[in-house]
Amino acid sequence: MKTFDYSRADSPEAAVAAFATGARFIAGGTNLLDLMKLQIETPERLVDISRLDLAGIAETADGGLSIGALVPNSDLAADRRIIQGYPVLSRALLAGASGQLRNKATTGGNLLQRTRCSYFYDTAMACNKRAPGSGCSAIGGFNRILAILGTSDQCIATHPSDMAVAMRALDAMIVTLKPDGDRRRIAIGDLYRLPGDTPQIETLLEPGELITHVELPPPPKGAQLYRKVRDRASYAFALVSVAGVVSVENGRIASAALAFGGLGPMPWRDAAVEAALVGEPPSTAAFEAAAAALLTDARGFGSNDFKIPLTRRLLIACLRDLTDGPGAAR
Repeated sequence: MKTFDYSRADSPEAAVAAFATGARFIAGGTNLLDLMKLQIETPERLVDISRLDLAGIAETADGGLSIGALVPNSDLAADRRIIQGYPVLSRALLAGASGQLRNKATTGGNLLQRTRCSYFYDTAMACNKRAPGSGCSAIGGFNRILAILGTSDQCIATHPSDMAVAMRALDAMIVTLKPDGDRRRIAIGDLYRLPGDTPQIETLLEPGELITHVELPPPPKGAQLYRKVRDRASYAFALVSVAGVVSVENGRIASAALAFGGLGPMPWRDAAVEAALVGEPPSTAAFEAAAAALLTDARGFGSNDFKIPLTRRLLIACLRDLTDGPGAAR
């Protein structure tokens, strides 16, 4: 690990003021410290935000929740309001990492963790995300866990977060503080960027912009589900995951929100998938149409070709559970 300067901020305003070129914020550090040890990330300065007053969960005037960026994943998963109103989020959090890591990992950091592509982690291999212009070893390499949607000729990495997939299905808003003092609210669907020709630019955040809160709208109607397919029962990233919120009224699907992990460079959501369901009676035909809409542009790269039929089967199974199980009609 290379040497670096360290400072501890006592307020969000002080944190963004202390940020400079070559700096990084650190809270739990569950991803950043690993990257620093491997010299994939080599910040010149760390700004410690772990002591800021951003570790609370509060109800909002509209009936939603405001979640501080420093709320540990384990606390968020166990919060009574999350379990009762947003069970898809609690289940997604509990599906991620290990108990020890969930105790340390934070809400804001979880959103910003970097890909687990093995070529990104191997500094001897070409990776445009780590070293722009060097090439993508994953294309033509071992890419079993990598993306089939939203890829480019420069990068096929996936976003690793379970939590962010559930947040995407729940239409979360990201609240930030910029170095100039301005605050902004960013829909989670707008936070992430497709790789295109610049896979090293992963979000819309500006240098020094700090996530302070995540806002959830009021609990949605209908059944909620998070299902994750992975190589082992715990401590493994998703091959494919589904976060779903679906309501059925009068024998037809009244609303649907579906987000996917393990498929793309961001928590994936496609309006065409939900459009294929809303207004239709729950049926194999409707579920097949939704899967076809999701996978229209899917492309495998060899060892991840299996993700296409796996995603189709998983989505159909999840939709059956969401529309047949308890809570489907309310």
